[in-house]
Formats: sequence, structure tokens, C-alpha cells
Amino acid sequence: MKKFLKLLVIAMLALAVVGCAGGEDEPEPVEEEKLVIYSPNSDKLVEAVIPAFEAETGITVELISAGTGDCITRIDSEKENPQADVLWGGANLGTYNSYPDLWEEYVSPNDANLPEEYQSYNGFYSNYALDGSAALLLNLDVFEELGLNPDDFTGYNSLLWPELKGKIAMGDPTASSSAWAELSNMLLVMGEEPYDDAAWAWVEQFIAQLDGIIISSSSAIYKGTSAGEYAVGVSYEDPCVSLLVDGATNVKIVYPEEGAVWIPAAAAIVKGAPNMDNAKLFIDFLQSEAGQQAIATTTARPVITSITNTAPEILPFSEINVVVEDVVFVAEHKAEWQAKWLELITN
Repeated sequence: MKKFLKLLVIAMLALAVVGCAGGEDEPEPVEEEKLVIYSPNSDKLVEAVIPAFEAETGITVELISAGTGDCITRIDSEKENPQADVLWGGANLGTYNSYPDLWEEYVSPNDANLPEEYQSYNGFYSNYALDGSAALLLNLDVFEELGLNPDDFTGYNSLLWPELKGKIAMGDPTASSSAWAELSNMLLVMGEEPYDDAAWAWVEQFIAQLDGIIISSSSAIYKGTSAGEYAVGVSYEDPCVSLLVDGATNVKIVYPEEGAVWIPAAAAIVKGAPNMDNAKLFIDFLQSEAGQQAIATTTARPVITSITNTAPEILPFSEINVVVEDVVFVAEHKAEWQAKWLELITN
């Protein structure tokens, strides 16, 4: 009996050792599915889209938030060993023309559900929202201090009021995608003909009004204007409307009576993305019904225009002088116009 018990104990210990060591059939640990995104997008858009994407796919997103120029510079510096999978926001024809070797060609099956004018132009970037490039944000308290009536402020020409000199916040069109969109909007509507010498003459007057103030961060424009650092912020629609949605009562948005452009906001997959399949799934999601509905809960306008925003603070297009930009022409002249802007700033 004692011999039997001894053998039983030895057998049990042997089984325990085998169990601790793990058998050949034990599954290997599953590596977490992830996606690395570089993005200049607002917090509200991130908070609406990323959790919805993660919930639908089970993919974990690592987000690096920075300005468009910084995102692209980083992607360019990493091109021999890509770290990012997707540039979400700031992708457009101009971006592609400037850095054609940084992007992976991909057209989502959902792209065909977009209005024809917003479908992929060349297969390297995918539209997901419409950004209003011309939102002039007024601080009502500063206007009162200056003795100005905000109801008299109607658009771009109002920026030339003498009282506003040195009190206007404008970004750098050579580094910021939103500031670049603002400049191209001005050049479209402020001349006798689109993009003519008269438009540039107006831009030169506007630069004099800035009195040397060029803001490096697009968020600093609307945040600084809201805080009373500036009378007017030359900004874009999404974050400005967000201020109203959040209950701000000291600001007002003016869409230029001369004309305002809505430019498609796009995402692009990084060439050689480490998580290529997941990157494609993210593009698919952005253009899907679920992705567009998520965007509609924010102050960005869905690129599928039949899906309307839920925020009542967003002015309908019928109440705005909407004009259409020649995207290809503007992209072809981007480097030239940025150089001309720098020349005018320097002078």
C-alpha cells in the first residue's frame, strides 16, 4: 500500500511539471491587433470616430496628434522604416503632389457610395468629410472694446477695417493645411477673376493687417480668439462651430459673403504601413454608413451629403454663399503660391 501511494505521488508530481512547462498543443499568445494613426484632427472628431472603429473591428488605435505639416514631416523622415499606418486628415492632391512616394494606393469599395465629385481622384487618398475652409470667428467682447458692431462684419473685406490691424489671428499657409485652404479660398473669391493679380493685391493688404502675427498652430487661432487674445480668428468651420456647441456665447461665426469653399478632408495610407490590412479597414470604416454617421455627430460635415449633422448650430448650405474650388488647379500652383505668400510676408 505504501509503495502504491509513493508511486501515485511521483506520478502526480510528474504531471504537475508537465502542466507548468506547457504542452505542444498550448496556443501561442495572440499579438494585439493595432493601427497607428498620425492626425491633425480635432478632439471631437477623434472621440467620435476612433472608439466606433475600435468597437466594430476590435483593432486598437494608437493616435499621434500633431499639425498636418508635422505629421507629414514625420512620415517623410520615417519612410525607410515606417511607423505610422495612416495619415488621417491633411491628405489631398497637394499633399500627394508634394510627397508622391509616401502613400499606398488603395480605393475602398465604399468609395463608390460617395457623391461622384468626392470619390477618390487618383487612388492615393480617400475623402471622408467636408471641411469649411472659410470660417471667420469673431470675439464679441473684443469687438465691443474696439467700438465695432459685429453685425456689420460680413466677410473678407471686413478684415481690412483699420481697427482690426494687429488683432487678427491667421495661420501659416506653408505649414498648416487649414491656413493653406484659407489662402486658396481668398485667392478664389477676392479678385476680379479667380486667382488673379487683383486677388493677390487683396492678400497683400490683408498681410499688412496681420501686423506680423502668424500663428503656428491652427488650434491656437480659435482658442486664442475665444479667449479674447484676438478680435478675429481666420479659421475653419469644425472647431469654430464646436465652440458654439459647447456653449460659448462670446463668439460669432461669419462665413464670407464673397464665398466659402468646402474642401473634402481625406485620409491616406502610408507606403509600407506596418499594419496594412488594418489601415485599409480604417479607410473602409471612414467611408462606411457607420463611419459617416459617427462623423455626423460632430461639427465636421459627412462627405456623403445625404447624411446630415445632428448639431443644430451647423448652418445649412442654403444659407451660405458656397463656391467651388478648382482642386487640380490649386494643387498644381501650391508651391508657387506658398512661395509668393512668404515673399509678401518677408517684404
